[in-house]
Amino acid sequence: MTPIRWGVLGAANFALNHMAPAIHAAKGAAFTALATSNPAKAEPFKAFAPDLRVHDSYDALLADPEIDAVYIPLPNHLHVEWTIKALEAGKHVLCEKPIALSDADFDAMIAARDKAGKLAAEAFMIVHHPQFQRAQQLVQGGAIGDLKHVDAAFTFFNDDMDNIRNQADKGGGGLRDIGVYTFGSTRFVTGQEPDQIPYAKLRLENGVDTFAQVAADFPTFTYSAMVSIRMFNRQQVTFHGEKGVLELSCPFNANVFDQAELTLAVDGTTVTTERWPGVNHYVLQVENFCNSVRDGADYPCPLEFSRGTQKMMDMVFAAGDK
Repeated sequence: MTPIRWGVLGAANFALNHMAPAIHAAKGAAFTALATSNPAKAEPFKAFAPDLRVHDSYDALLADPEIDAVYIPLPNHLHVEWTIKALEAGKHVLCEKPIALSDADFDAMIAARDKAGKLAAEAFMIVHHPQFQRAQQLVQGGAIGDLKHVDAAFTFFNDDMDNIRNQADKGGGGLRDIGVYTFGSTRFVTGQEPDQIPYAKLRLENGVDTFAQVAADFPTFTYSAMVSIRMFNRQQVTFHGEKGVLELSCPFNANVFDQAELTLAVDGTTVTTERWPGVNHYVLQVENFCNSVRDGADYPCPLEFSRGTQKMMDMVFAAGDK
């Protein structure tokens, strides 16, 4: 199997700690090149990929004919620009979330993707994890009866003003950083889109949302979510049906925050727990991406799916302004 050769734009900590090692470990992938103007930042990457080529600019990496796909871990406000540039350079693109800052941003990205004939996707890794694939199967298969309500929470504490999550001009804020998970996970599991956002309370600091409480109406169920970057670590999603409850612990940072588990309680008597202690969803994401590039296999998270999450986020921001 000829490997898909990957380049990474920028020596971000997240790329170093998660995605570059995942690319290196994934079957059918090769971590081939890194773009950074600071050679010292390339050294930790070379520790596990000693043959890594280092380019001194993003443009130089995109011009490298021996790169098939690029991973973009740049600050949020640069995602659309460099996704389009990479597509125009003939590369497949996996870009960190949020891949865009508004629904309208997707028009140009989808047009560039279609013109290039390449795969472009947001790095929404949770849809590649068997925990969420199992949850989708159970909920849509009727295991808890008709779904009536979904609760979601994702919080962690970060008050570092030098961190891009706390910088409005770089697309910071809790909703864009982690709200994509509480929104996108519900959309993925249920296959439904929100009709309206009747309530959204946002707490802002220096122009970014540090807390958000959201209520949404979906076609057949109600939804509530809480997201914050100023609260102690917590993450959970619960699907509450007529006949049962499905609870996902550690749904977003598997094997980092905790172990990914799924607990199904039906009719108040039967409780089943499934666990995935050894699954790395970053590796699965890269492998699925490579399979789609190589074989044309359906990709679980195309731009159209990510656009739906962005539309919901735009609705929340609009409701929070009222």
